[in-house]
Amino acid sequence: MMRRPTLFLTVGLPCTGKTTAARRIEVEQQALRLTKDEWVKALYGPENPPSAQDVIEGRLIQVGLRALELGTNVVIDFGLWSRDERSALRQAATDVGAAVELRYFAVTAAEQRRRVDRRQAEAPHTTWPMSDEELAGWAAVIEIPTAGELDGSEPVGDPPAGFATWRQWRAHRWPPSIS
Repeated sequence: MMRRPTLFLTVGLPCTGKTTAARRIEVEQQALRLTKDEWVKALYGPENPPSAQDVIEGRLIQVGLRALELGTNVVIDFGLWSRDERSALRQAATDVGAAVELRYFAVTAAEQRRRVDRRQAEAPHTTWPMSDEELAGWAAVIEIPTAGELDGSEPVGDPPAGFATWRQWRAHRWPPSIS
């Protein structure tokens, strides 16, 4: 009997430990790791175009969903700051018969700044500069997962107004190409 694959979602702000955890999950759970920043860096180098990020995320999600259909565990390493993003992916995983585990990562603002500075000093090819203003702005907009999201007890619910299905919402959020 084939085991049920799992979609692991790493949630958190930059430099909170998501990629480190995703690498560990990759090995421990024999999961396909899909880390958006690695693809953006490979394709755009020092640039970080928002429109490309969304398309790259969407393409990696398609790959991840196909891998789940084939029975392979997948870890998505994007940050997933909005509940809608997490809900759309939870529903997509359910639709292909996969389980979902959310992992939320948080550190203090001071620790985050220390980690950003360390990464910029030690591995600048893997990151982009981040100002204190950007970090504070991002911290203000992230929707921290609820306990029910984290333990899987909370239902996904309906997609936002204007979308009949989460699949439609996903296609809008993660467009198939750069406009």
